[in-house]
Amino acid sequence: MHLRKVKDVEEKIKEYSDIVVFEPNLKKGKWKEVFKNDNPIYLEIGMGKGKFIREHARREKDINFIGCELSTSMCYKSAKEVDSELTNLKIINYDAFKLEEVFEKGEIKQIFLTFSDPWPKARHEKRRLTTDNVLNIYKNILDKNGFIEFKTDNRELFEYSVIQFTNNNFEILELSLDLHKSKEDVITTEYEDKFRALGQVIYFIKVKERWRWILNYIKNYHQCMVLVAMKLKLENMWKSI
Repeated sequence: MHLRKVKDVEEKIKEYSDIVVFEPNLKKGKWKEVFKNDNPIYLEIGMGKGKFIREHARREKDINFIGCELSTSMCYKSAKEVDSELTNLKIINYDAFKLEEVFEKGEIKQIFLTFSDPWPKARHEKRRLTTDNVLNIYKNILDKNGFIEFKTDNRELFEYSVIQFTNNNFEILELSLDLHKSKEDVITTEYEDKFRALGQVIYFIKVKERWRWILNYIKNYHQCMVLVAMKLKLENMWKSI
């Protein structure tokens, strides 16, 4: 859903400093201080005008939400629609490919990828939000038990993303080839409403990283064994003196 740039948007958006977090990279590791609570944080990447994340924030008061959008005009439009009681919602005007500058490791509990640009041409693959590099960013900022929910109307992007999730060690928890047929009371985006009105199906997948605890266990076990070997070596050296 394309939007023409709002005139003087850089100045106008400053009116919403209670909702829009400027220079969010300075909040890395401090988002609980921003929200003034310890509730889990859910992040929507590419929020557009923000209908989806606003509705989540209204329904789930015990969760903090952050909407990330590259377009300053979109952020401004979204901020204007946020009700004053939605203290559990913040907006950042930031590049999804640089989210490690904004969030500490494990700081996000869930990521929503909603109707991302499919970038269908092969030469544009690196711009998709489910490439290897971007999935590694998600792994770094997600909590060890964190989730990713992805939905799109584009079958090719969906198939590409399912393969990407699988190849990058994610476990598929839910998958639907027609989300609104398989689920009731689905929170929708502006794009989603438009596509449904045209009779298009919506594809959906929910994933989490597979076996991370085993990898951590192996890593910690190896470190412990190294320390034990060093200790034994030092003890033997001491005895020989």
